[in-house]
Amino acid sequence: MNDHPIVGAIVNLNHPDHYIHWGFILISMANFIVIVILVVLFILAISIPFLKGKPIKRKAYQPVAAGDEVGASEGWTGRGRHLGLKYLPPDKLLPDGQPSYVSSWVYVFGVLTIGALIMAILSGMVLAIEGPTWWHLSDIGHFVNSLHLWSVELFMGFMTVHLWAKFWMAAWRGKRWLTWMTGVVAFLVSIVECFTGYLSQTNFDSQWIAFESKDAFNSGGIGAFFNAMNFGQALMLHIVLVPIILVLIIGVHVLMVRIRGVVPPIGAEPAHLGEAGFVAASATTQQASDASMEVEQ
Repeated sequence: MNDHPIVGAIVNLNHPDHYIHWGFILISMANFIVIVILVVLFILAISIPFLKGKPIKRKAYQPVAAGDEVGASEGWTGRGRHLGLKYLPPDKLLPDGQPSYVSSWVYVFGVLTIGALIMAILSGMVLAIEGPTWWHLSDIGHFVNSLHLWSVELFMGFMTVHLWAKFWMAAWRGKRWLTWMTGVVAFLVSIVECFTGYLSQTNFDSQWIAFESKDAFNSGGIGAFFNAMNFGQALMLHIVLVPIILVLIIGVHVLMVRIRGVVPPIGAEPAHLGEAGFVAASATTQQASDASMEVEQ
């Protein structure tokens, strides 16, 4: 099975057909397939109309009674709990319902990005434990190494579609600019994470990238702190420092989404997490449905 050019290039990063040559253009088979997939997914996401499903009814958040807040001002833990309940009550943190417009495919790619990141972290942990000899010379190592690559490719692809969609939806509306900026910073940190990952492969690709990039880093003054040809330094940045920063930023990004709610489609009434907002979203959806029926008649 692995002898087939396309299949072999997908499941084995050392396969001779792993790269596609078009004149002076050189691109890996994995990158080419992911680029095609993300372009198709983005076109489908913005082309498929919003679903008109019935919103899911959920319970409203019951605020903490005044008598239960005794001790909120006693110590940093009490003040922290009071602040957390003020800006992020359980009904916002773990909602059991969403506005009806969230049923659109364009809202799916944020969750897909997090799912691909989890798979990349798990497969990367296995690679780090077993070491370069294992992922280069054993069949299982080839599979896990390819699984790690594909999860990273999907992570970047889903994140790119997510950013494209939110850009065209003007996701910074409704005081969501900080949510938007945390997403942009997460994308930039992800590029650093991918770059250190390429340097950690210990194959021809990593050597070529290290030698080609060292002059650029040295001319920019970054070479004094980061040596692209130092495998140990690149590996530790890839599996320890940068992942911690990336997970923290994505965690803040998700919490910001919980606090401000998901961005509504342009022209739709925003529905914040809460009984009143839920009713407003339902009314907006019903009005849109009635207007559509009138046009059809």
